[in-house]
Amino acid sequence: MPRGLDHIVHAVRDLDAAADFYRRAGFIVSTRNVHPWGTHNHVVQLDNFYIEILTVAEPELIVPHSQHSFSFGAFHRDFLARGDGLNMILLKSDNARDDADAFRKAAIGEFEVFDFERQGVGPNDRLVTLAFSLVFACDPLSPHMGFATCQHHYPENFWNLARQTHANGVSGVLGAVLVADSPTDHHIFLAALTGVRELHASSLGIVSQTPRGDVEILEATAMRDQFGVTPKIERTGATLQGLRLAVKDIDAVEGILRAGKIASHRHIGRLIVPPEAAFGATLIFEQQKKA
Repeated sequence: MPRGLDHIVHAVRDLDAAADFYRRAGFIVSTRNVHPWGTHNHVVQLDNFYIEILTVAEPELIVPHSQHSFSFGAFHRDFLARGDGLNMILLKSDNARDDADAFRKAAIGEFEVFDFERQGVGPNDRLVTLAFSLVFACDPLSPHMGFATCQHHYPENFWNLARQTHANGVSGVLGAVLVADSPTDHHIFLAALTGVRELHASSLGIVSQTPRGDVEILEATAMRDQFGVTPKIERTGATLQGLRLAVKDIDAVEGILRAGKIASHRHIGRLIVPPEAAFGATLIFEQQKKA
């Protein structure tokens, strides 16, 4: 079954500064959340998708990886040792146990399901229980990228329309943009991860058109040509470089960014916030198409 985008992780060393950046960019940012494995986060909700702004705040709580256990905290600690940026894609799961079986059969994951819950603030600002199950996958060619599926056990407690009505008018996610020297090397992995068997290939790279947003892997030159940004490549497989977001009024977004003193530029009809202004991420705002 095809899996759509659920959320991405934006790993940063200064969580407060990154949250302030998103607020100045016109987003509603949640309160700070604390995880028992050493990471803290803020959440930016969109329509059935969210951005998880995350840091390692308590490294002493991090547990190491083991043969069948993926350490969320250790992965982000090691990533942040190299710098800030987008580093994990999580797809929507209807059944985490089924995903774990599918990943095992496809030889892209032998990890145990990671179940956890925490208290959160739900609709009407009341305390609610939030619970998730994550299933991690591994692309051996991309050691600095994280991949997983995420099952929400109490989605009614998590999703909140009031937190999705952003001043910048962002209405949803259009896709995640990865960059690799040879996108086709990741074709089999991407198909197994997303459950979309027929990927679209072009001179730019490959695209998995999921039920919620595209997951595309481009060459660095294609990233530059499409978005006016030249990514820093470590020659270590695919890396998550950009997030494409739909907006109602691109001119209004540009005004909000200018008022927030956030650098941006126009490129092929898109509004781009480059990585040097967005804590290592490239945010790509695109005019929402009329129905």
